Amino acid sequence: MSEESRPPFPPFTRETALKKVQAAEDAWNTRDPHRVALAYTPDTVWRNRDTFVTGRAEVEAFLAGKWERELDYALRKNLWAFDRNRIGVRFQYECRDAEGQWFRGYGNELWEFADNGLMARREASINDVAIDESERRIFGPRPESEHGVEFPPR
Repeated sequence: MSEESRPPFPPFTRETALKKVQAAEDAWNTRDPHRVALAYTPDTVWRNRDTFVTGRAEVEAFLAGKWERELDYALRKNLWAFDRNRIGVRFQYECRDAEGQWFRGYGNELWEFADNGLMARREASINDVAIDESERRIFGPRPESEHGVEFPPR
């Protein structure tokens, strides 16, 4: 597999869409901006909350800053819908800031893929809720036995 392709490829089936979602979750949980950025086309276009990002270099810089601020970041994604080269996901993640305040981010993402399986477009809407450390429920990468398991809305 070259750096410029990332199976599974569109058009997606339920099985391949589930694999794509889990692969994205696994990659983001590494908190490695370079590794994550390689899953996107060189000219990828993002909207993340109120931030607009274009291209891999900007994605990598955006993620580096994100994970410098969002400490102990751990993410869960679930497939919501798919059609041809598009996938919709819902996600939750938890992290803490430098002062020790924990947060849970709730969001939805719309993804559009190029034929080579790289993501060409990502639009994310996210809301954060401050939580007490005792309310945490996402601890590190998801064990394989929990792949695809739905998580509660709150």
